[in-house]
Amino acid sequence: MASTDTPARGQTPAGASMQASWLGRTGEPAAPTSGRGPRKKPHLVAGLLLVVFCTGGTVWWTTSTQDRTPTLAVARPVTVGHVLTSADLRIVDVAAAPGLALVPAEDAATVLGRPMATALGPGALLTPDAVGAARLPAPGRAIVAVGVKPGQFPPNLTAGDPISVIVTAAATQPTATVVAPVVGATWRATVVGVAPAGMDQTTVVSLDLTATDAVALAQAPAGQLAVVLQPAGGDR
Repeated sequence: MASTDTPARGQTPAGASMQASWLGRTGEPAAPTSGRGPRKKPHLVAGLLLVVFCTGGTVWWTTSTQDRTPTLAVARPVTVGHVLTSADLRIVDVAAAPGLALVPAEDAATVLGRPMATALGPGALLTPDAVGAARLPAPGRAIVAVGVKPGQFPPNLTAGDPISVIVTAAATQPTATVVAPVVGATWRATVVGVAPAGMDQTTVVSLDLTATDAVALAQAPAGQLAVVLQPAGGDR
């Protein structure tokens, strides 16, 4: 006798539970589901970025280091005519721009003992044309010669020394056309040459100073000047 039992409301026939677990509402196989969303990997991404950054930084540092060359620079102010010594120079590592001529540290012997052709301040890179015969006078400046006798200038005066020239006495024969500097008038200059004293015991000192001051100094009374040596690195 066939069974006429029917499943109670809310129950499924035997074998139907499997169909419900893998079939969708339309009877087609349903996509597998998971209680977890897509896994994020922030630590992995950050790690990759760190590796790329470190690698790029290492390449940049290595390249910049390889491009730098030990080069000579000025350690303290030097003026035109100053004879270079080791104390005037220091070594810096620089990456020189193409076409810029500098003096490598290994070539220091080629510039030591030579006069400066230009004036440079501390930290300036030394170039080959900055050393050698002085390029005088520079624009806006002039060269004037003054005659001084023993006792009117330091006996150890040399090219490159910063000095002051002072009028010590008034002109004995003033003229109406030229106004001579007054006693005490002072000019700052740089020595560019010292000629040995002649038969009259007069030493001729050539000075580099502004064009205006050179004109005024040239009108100072002959033999009534004194040269005062200033500290190295002083203003001209």
